[in-house]
Amino acid sequence: MKIGVNLVNFGPAIDVRVLEQWVNVVQSLGFHQIMTSDHIAITPDVAVRFPAPFYEPLTTLGWLAHATKEISIGASVIILPYRSPLETARAFAGLDQLSGGRCILGVGVGWAREEYAALGIPFKERGRITDEYLTVIYKHWTEEISSYKGRFLSYKHVNTGPKPIQRPHPPIWVGGASNAAILRAVRYGNAWHPFKVTTKELKTKGLPLLQSFAKREKKPTPDICPRIYLRFTDTDLPENGRVAGEGTIAQVHHDLTQLEEMGCKIVTLDTYTEDGEAARNPAISWQRLQTFSEKIYDLSRRTVR
Repeated sequence: MKIGVNLVNFGPAIDVRVLEQWVNVVQSLGFHQIMTSDHIAITPDVAVRFPAPFYEPLTTLGWLAHATKEISIGASVIILPYRSPLETARAFAGLDQLSGGRCILGVGVGWAREEYAALGIPFKERGRITDEYLTVIYKHWTEEISSYKGRFLSYKHVNTGPKPIQRPHPPIWVGGASNAAILRAVRYGNAWHPFKVTTKELKTKGLPLLQSFAKREKKPTPDICPRIYLRFTDTDLPENGRVAGEGTIAQVHHDLTQLEEMGCKIVTLDTYTEDGEAARNPAISWQRLQTFSEKIYDLSRRTVR
């Protein structure tokens, strides 16, 4: 099982110097990937959770393709309805080229109604739009000349080069924990990418549902690549209500063991928890990653790498 990190690419402390330090920390501690978050319009509902300034992910990933060496880069997650799928497909094909085949496309439907309104996109149609756009992205990556006629997008004779390095295409991780998201992961994705989960919910509900949908759809069961909070406490948190990645070092270590036993391929650590402190002081994130590396990762490296 590999371990990645979700970059805090927003907040009052963020600038290019801080982004450079993020890369240095993630690479020096031996993590396997670095991911970015996505918002375009920082409307009030977005700003409450993710304060400005917000570094747009496609440009940030282009920079990361050069700033990183061997680790994977990607999005957790691109809100797919926000951009033309032709733009998203071409951008991630280019990112895969620029990074030497190290790119992951994480996708989701989003939740910010005001941001949807600012972009002129119907919020209630976001699931249907996402499904159609995933079809378009797959066509763009696998066909030389692509044409499509759908409900939300139609086009003819689009040249799709350059192609991604990875074949048949970069991995697609589908985010979300709803039944619709899990089904979307089976139909369109290489991996299911839930966030803010408990190991119990994942084991007793999420994984069986993923396997059931895969059997029904006659498709392979996608990999499980969760994103989890990373926040350490001095004393044990009650198991009732505690999400994976939060608690004492022993509790977090147990979570990682459980996730590995469930067959998770990659676990992404998110140091930006609901208190918002990591957006104001990035050193909080870096210290959490240092602690994870020294107290959990190094101790378990034989099994989680």
